[in-house]
Amino acid sequence: MERNPNFRFATDKPDHIMVSISGDAKTSMTVTWRMCTDVAEGYVEYYEKGGEKKRVDAIVKPFKSDVNTSNIFWATPSDLKAGTRYYYTCGSDENRSEEYWFDTEEENLTKFRFIAISDHQKDNDHYNPDYSTLNKFLKDVLAKYPDVKFILTAGDNTNCGQHEIQWNAMFEGMQGIMEHIPYMMSCGNHDNRGFEQYFPNEVNRYYAEPAEFFNTQLEYSYPKNGPEGWQTEIYSFNYGNAHFTVFGVNEPELMNEWAKKDIAECGKTWRFGAHHFPIYYAGPNLANDDSYPMMREAMEMLDVLFSGHEHNFSRSFPIKNEEIFDKPSQGTVHYELGNGNFNPPGTKTTDKVWHASFYPQEEQVAAFALVEVDGDKVTLVTELNDGRIVDECLIDKEKDEIRPYRLAPVFGEGRTRVFYKGSDLGLCNMSTPAVCENGEWFIAFATMIRFAGGEDIREKGRVTLRLYGHEATFTEGSSITQTENGEIDLGAKVFRGSEGQLYMPVDGACKAFRMKWAYAKRNNFITIEHISEAHPIVPQP
Repeated sequence: MERNPNFRFATDKPDHIMVSISGDAKTSMTVTWRMCTDVAEGYVEYYEKGGEKKRVDAIVKPFKSDVNTSNIFWATPSDLKAGTRYYYTCGSDENRSEEYWFDTEEENLTKFRFIAISDHQKDNDHYNPDYSTLNKFLKDVLAKYPDVKFILTAGDNTNCGQHEIQWNAMFEGMQGIMEHIPYMMSCGNHDNRGFEQYFPNEVNRYYAEPAEFFNTQLEYSYPKNGPEGWQTEIYSFNYGNAHFTVFGVNEPELMNEWAKKDIAECGKTWRFGAHHFPIYYAGPNLANDDSYPMMREAMEMLDVLFSGHEHNFSRSFPIKNEEIFDKPSQGTVHYELGNGNFNPPGTKTTDKVWHASFYPQEEQVAAFALVEVDGDKVTLVTELNDGRIVDECLIDKEKDEIRPYRLAPVFGEGRTRVFYKGSDLGLCNMSTPAVCENGEWFIAFATMIRFAGGEDIREKGRVTLRLYGHEATFTEGSSITQTENGEIDLGAKVFRGSEGQLYMPVDGACKAFRMKWAYAKRNNFITIEHISEAHPIVPQP
């Protein structure tokens, strides 16, 4: 028997009530809510304890979804006092919410805490997504850390954000939380994902660009300071002595140009970013071409970049221009937040050369990061719902150090390592290091292809390699390789090197397989990437 979906449609009572920062958090706060289309006007009534009640009218816009039309309301009191608790109700004359409260930012604030989470989407029931586990988890966290100022997400707040049933379930799951604590969402790939047919089964997946449902429901909830045409899903805000740049998942080149200016002009001690896709990822098969290198310039202006997507935790060394450093002043720390709602692991993950700390999170647990800003110091603690600490570190700008101490790897002269998608080739590479001849780097490319799951057919003086649908034959003494698309000039000749292996010029070989590569001079290693996220394996006849 087919079940009916639980749409949780809007009524004449206000719901989806959320507070957020859309301007100066010391003097304003935005309240967002939803009602049915029978209600055309609304307002927020607010007051501080012992003060007179004031009123601010709402902006009202219709939200036409895949199954219904409702009205979204936004009202922003902007005459508030810093460091003050305000009580408020929202709705219409006839139907008002119960009374809630929020706190404004204190003056000259240099010490505060916030929570960062990611990937709390739920798809446990196609017809009735249940976010009750998220509700309990976050309430437990806030009970333990009641001084948290706001919640920042790194995306995938819903499982299919182009369908109202998903948003309605998520907002219901946040009741008792987002009415008090500003909820600052990043847009993830699931938040702009939809299907041409959602009921009874999902058919023809697509991604909305821009993220239509995200942007429509939150249009005035966040600062409208992102690039034109992409506002709401791209924005920035300040809190205390910190600046937060929230990246979307579309238009990376445009975001880069906007964010460079945004970050350069912020004038804050700390520069945090949130972007759903991890740049320095943990999956053995993943890629960062969704964002890198198009957004490198802006992202490398940040102190810490929070991300998600993989449902695991990792923290990188400070990284800049492919090189890995020890001191925070030398690069950006990439911080994957893990899975925020007891979801299955998104991908099998592995420790990478760029990781200072790593936890695969393949248990059915939920994770969050508690971030404390204290002047020129930031403490980041990632904790599980059962109280176990995954990682704790202190970034100290004054001393220019990260504790606990861990040095980024630096490999010896003549022992240049090769990493594929961040993973050490291990035994394949121990006696066949990369070599540099006349300024040109060469590697035993066949060993890397085999490590990646590709096929290598070896004959005397030549080898044919296959991976990701590409094929190339390399011949000793030749600078030409034959590929499925014809000949390619490698730029230098293949030669026989260590262990009798054929060494190919890495630049030419990578071109033959549509790969990209970089040499990290400080660390003395070569990294090779490919955009495919397939799981290559040689078939057994």
